[in-house]
Order: sequence, then structure tokens, then C-alpha cells
Amino acid sequence: MYTMLNGKNILSGKSRYLFGSILLLFIAAIFAAFNLTDSDDFDKARREVLLRRIGHELLLQSGDSTSRVLPLKKIAENEYQIRFEHSLTFQTDSLVNISRRLLAKDPLTGDYVVNVLKSGSSGVSYGYAISKNKKDDIITCIGRRQPRARYMVNIKSEPTSINLVKHELLLGGLPLLAFVGFMFLRSARPRLVFSDGEHADTITVGSMLFDVKNRKLLFNGNTIDLTRTESRVLHIFASSPNQMIERARLQKEIWEDEGIIVGRSLDMFISKPRKKLKADPDSQIIVVRGIGYKLCTLTQS
Repeated sequence: MYTMLNGKNILSGKSRYLFGSILLLFIAAIFAAFNLTDSDDFDKARREVLLRRIGHELLLQSGDSTSRVLPLKKIAENEYQIRFEHSLTFQTDSLVNISRRLLAKDPLTGDYVVNVLKSGSSGVSYGYAISKNKKDDIITCIGRRQPRARYMVNIKSEPTSINLVKHELLLGGLPLLAFVGFMFLRSARPRLVFSDGEHADTITVGSMLFDVKNRKLLFNGNTIDLTRTESRVLHIFASSPNQMIERARLQKEIWEDEGIIVGRSLDMFISKPRKKLKADPDSQIIVVRGIGYKLCTLTQS
């Protein structure tokens, strides 16, 4: 025998669980987005301070402790230009060492390229590339002093892998949230729960065993075959034993596969499984006149 849990209660409980799970995931995604934005804003502001520090130390190396580093110019999302109030001179190796030391503290900067431009000239006066993997660095003309001029230092960086992963996780969280919601929605369908370990594809109906999957009734060693429609009708009754089932419900559930059912057509659909249940005196489908039908079982528990 089996214990049938109320389908509506199961659905209600799982629906609440589904709703709560999706809500928690949605809130978590919002918090992650805000935390990521706040963290990025702080790191970007800190990077701008580090870039101004590069300009400051370059002026000191040039012997200038009074002129200003002009406001940074943002050229692109990860590219800035350091500008100076007056002309200066610098050692190429000093610029490399200063940028390497300071930008190593920037969590947003991975590999980067530095190009030094001279005011009034379209060419690059000096340039180099720094990588997290030092063997990939491209540095030339070390130990040479550049002539005094109005220089601008362009620094273009590549986002760190950690920062990219953070953004990808946030973006990837949206389809993940939709997928989790879909999976919970599927699991929210009402199902039969058995207390004695019976397979979910079998239901005890009176003294018979209803093999839902193979569409068979097993009784006293005999097998009674069922058509697809007969199996569907019997499954509706077996899911609600000893309960009255209205004609409107039967019409709707059978209609899903068989088309529109009206008038005495429904009685014809019900009559076929009724006849096959007659072999078992402990179960029968009775008519509740003007309302619907009921599967009465004597040994159902």
C-alpha cells in the first residue's frame, strides 16, 4: 500500500520554497552588483591617485619640486594621460621603475603599456610594456636621459584576471538565476509519495496494482492491458481515491490529449476503465449523478 500526499499541499509548499529560493538568489545578485560597483569605484579612484604619484615622482627625479601635475585626462576606460605644468627631463629607467613599483599596488591593473608623447609632436618619444610575467616585458633604451620638453605620459592597462572573473561571475549569475528558477519550477509539480518503497510508476487500486508506465493492471497473477486514454483516465481516479471528481475536471484533463469532450462522450471514456476494474470487487468507479464520478476502494489506505 502507499500513502498519497495531497497534491495541492505539495505544490503549495514547493511553490513557496521556489519563490523564496529565487528571491534570495535575486537579492544576492543585487548585493553582489552593488558591492562590485562600490569596490570598483574605490579602486578606480585609488588608481588615479597612483597615476598622479607617478607624475609627482617623475618631476622630483627631474629636479622639479614646485610645479604641478595637471589633472589626469581619461582617454578610454583603461587608459589615462599624465600631464605636467612645465617641461621636464627624465631617465628612462627611472620612469620604468616608478611605474612598475606604483602600479603593482593597483588591483585593477594587469599588463600595461606606457607611451611618452612630446607636446607638438605626433610621434612616441619613448615607450615600453610591462607584464605580470616579467619575461614578457618589453623595455628598451634603458639608462638614457630624455631632453627637456613638455611631455605627456599615456598609460593603457589591461584589467586583471581577477577583476574580469568578478564581472563574468556577475553577468553569468543572471542566466544561472533563470536556470535555477526553471529547475525549481519543474520540481514543483505535485507527485505521489509512497511510504512502503513502491516505485512511483505503480499505484495500488483496491486489490489491483496499476502499472502506470506500462499501462497495465495486475490482479491475481493476471495482466489487463490499458489503452493510453484508459490509463490516463484511471490515473486521474487513482490519484484521488474515494474522492468525488467533477465532470468539468475530467473534461479538462482528458481534453488536453484527446480534444474537446462534451455530453455523453465523457461517459464513454469513463466506461472503458470501469469495465476493466470489475475484475476486482474491492474497487469500482461509481457515478455521482449530476456532479461527476468517484473511485471507491475497500482496501485503500
